[in-house]
Amino acid sequence: MANRLFTTKPMSLLMNETSDSEHGMKRSLTAFNLITLGIGAIIGAGLFVRTAAAAANNAGPAVTLGFIIAGIGCAFAGLCYAEFASMIPISGSAYTYSYATMGELMAWIIGWDLVLEYALGAATVSIAWSEYLNKLCGYFNFHIPYAWCHSPFEVLRNSAGTVISHGIMNIPALFIIFLLTLLLIRGTRESSVVNAIIVITKVSIVILFIVFGWSFMTKANHTPFVPPSSTYVDDQGVPHNFGGILGIFGAAGVVFFAFIGFDAVSTAAQETKNPKKAMPLGILGSLAICTVLYILFAYVLTGVAGIDDFRDPVRGKEASVTYAIQTYMTGFGWLAKLVTVAILAGFSSVILVMLYGQSRVFYSMSRDGLVPGIFSDIHKKFRTPYKSNLLFLVFVGLFASFVPGDIVGDMTSIGTLFAFILVCAGVWIMRRTNPQLERQFKTPFVPWVPILGIIVCGAMIFGLGWANWLRLGVWMLIGFIFYFSYGIKKSKLRN
Repeated sequence: MANRLFTTKPMSLLMNETSDSEHGMKRSLTAFNLITLGIGAIIGAGLFVRTAAAAANNAGPAVTLGFIIAGIGCAFAGLCYAEFASMIPISGSAYTYSYATMGELMAWIIGWDLVLEYALGAATVSIAWSEYLNKLCGYFNFHIPYAWCHSPFEVLRNSAGTVISHGIMNIPALFIIFLLTLLLIRGTRESSVVNAIIVITKVSIVILFIVFGWSFMTKANHTPFVPPSSTYVDDQGVPHNFGGILGIFGAAGVVFFAFIGFDAVSTAAQETKNPKKAMPLGILGSLAICTVLYILFAYVLTGVAGIDDFRDPVRGKEASVTYAIQTYMTGFGWLAKLVTVAILAGFSSVILVMLYGQSRVFYSMSRDGLVPGIFSDIHKKFRTPYKSNLLFLVFVGLFASFVPGDIVGDMTSIGTLFAFILVCAGVWIMRRTNPQLERQFKTPFVPWVPILGIIVCGAMIFGLGWANWLRLGVWMLIGFIFYFSYGIKKSKLRN
């Protein structure tokens, strides 16, 4: 029994699935589409929200170094993803790679883990999208009533602490999930075109902020660049290691959320033209572009505004970038409004790619028999897994409509880091067990790159704390119950 749990999926079977054009999805994506897909998933809530939070609570201006450390960890994982994507160009991302290297049980664990990353990540970002939509409406003297843009577990209080409104349902969050699901059902190429337009918009805004903000930086805000070690207690009473080495690594863990998404590129393998060459370009290209933009953005933002600004309970959260522009960049009020639009666009593309990645992972798991066959049904006209998209519309939509958006960001991060660790380990294993396989792209310095990837990602998991380990454990327990009651009996590899 134990041996069967770790039975790997033969490479010959994987290659047959690659060439199955009759029952597969339409190949329409190029390397450029994949790069924009990756940038669309990466630049979003992490850059516009988490940068200021990490500066305030952890590292001050040294948050720039935190981005470099997080980027290095992602680069190790990205190199391993690129080798797998060139060698096994199948939908399913880390799930498929784990099935080929570590066996069915590990594949199930990582597939279930990716539900945590993609589905809950999409719901969380849709809730943030709702908040920023209200900010945009405010420019036109209109506001969505509190009751219809918040969950029933949230209340609005006045300065005296009296409850003045109750949330009922987050309609804007449900609306954006519904709209993007319809776009995904319509077709992958159509979705990638819309995503490319959004990417161009938000990257342009990021570059504008870097260029115009550079001349408004103050040397005092970057002095000292690495603050001395201390303990900072935020407005919620939560203590943080601030400054020094611990502060920088803490900032790396916080801003890691900003890198989540590049792995979603690997879920598009079966819809890509010439995936063995295009996939490595898409993964590493999007990661490289975003890392450079992140470092420059963080350096300029912490130079324009100071730590005290980001620590203010109102200014130092979602509106930190807008506040910095309006307060310190005289004559650039128009840019603050464009940043709000860019944030909305950024959130939209992140949600789009998260929903895309989730449906493609379950498509692969369904074809393997581990989840019901409905998840791999393909639309006759659009050649997309439309039933899977519709089912996740319900699941993600319910979460977005009726549950608050806190906590889930860290759950998304821990799920992603766990996936990165398994992919790094998988590349090392495949080099030893299948050295003869053709690899269009080879991860350099194996086993050192995979080992370093495992160490850096493991350190960031450790930094997320026991509460998130517990949540991950509970989620995995639910997954084990499903696997041993359904998946293990229906597995096509076993039967």
